[in-house]
Amino acid sequence: PRGLFSVLERIAPRPAGRLAFRLFSRTPDPARPGAREREAIAPFRPFMEEGRLHRLRGGAHWFAAHVFKPLVGAGCGRAALVLHGWASRSDHMGPVVMQLRAAGYRVDVLDLPGHGASPGRSLNMVSAVAACNEAALWFGPFDVVVGHSFGGAVALNAIVGSVAPFAPLPTERLVMIAAPNSMPDFFSGFSRLLGLEPRIRAALDARVEVLSGTPLERFVGARQLAETDVATLILHASDDREVLPENATAMAGAGDHVALEWVPGAGHRRILSDARALEALMRFVDGDVAGLATRLMARRSAV
Repeated sequence: PRGLFSVLERIAPRPAGRLAFRLFSRTPDPARPGAREREAIAPFRPFMEEGRLHRLRGGAHWFAAHVFKPLVGAGCGRAALVLHGWASRSDHMGPVVMQLRAAGYRVDVLDLPGHGASPGRSLNMVSAVAACNEAALWFGPFDVVVGHSFGGAVALNAIVGSVAPFAPLPTERLVMIAAPNSMPDFFSGFSRLLGLEPRIRAALDARVEVLSGTPLERFVGARQLAETDVATLILHASDDREVLPENATAMAGAGDHVALEWVPGAGHRRILSDARALEALMRFVDGDVAGLATRLMARRSAV
């Protein structure tokens, strides 16, 4: 719709900014997954049926929450919140959920609005954080929050409380897998794709602040991580072509409470089932924060 936006730039930039935001938030139809996605999630369908399905409402959106009891006896009394990425679903997080359950965690994995078993065709940071906070009211508090790709950014924003009126989501640990650093960069790329001119781009950015209460430029992971002391593990593949490795490097510099573990050759989605990534995740959530921080400092000293 480049031609349409070119006309609206001159006569109605604010409505055009709202339209652009709706397009930005539009999700693929979760009821019509592609062949590759069906193949990827097929092995986890029987496992997902072991979870108890809840229908919750966060803000203006309904969403599905799958709650899994721990596999180890009565469990360790700990709970985890797990979030998938954009154009994904809870099934993709199966390997992560399995590992956490086996360690005695009760796991709450969400289908964010517009994804998986959740209705709708729209998702943005505000509706995603609203879902996290509603899940916390029902199933929290969470000892650890794990997010993949966009879900990693959602987890961080929920924890730092960047979206009004939601208070920061309390947790002891955060794991961000193949997560992006800068939401402004995503908006810039989207604006270039549509050929948005300055007035509409300004209206698009302003829409973010209207809905979230926070200016778009503050949605930068490195900056947000520097403002929290939650122990954080970043897992990223050096060959990730969807979320480039520079995102992980930028966030790893936020402070000594942030550790970065590279998973070479794991790509963007394969990392979720990579044995090295799962081992690092479990080592971190089971208490090896000091060890990870020491290795991080050693790598920094070696550079």
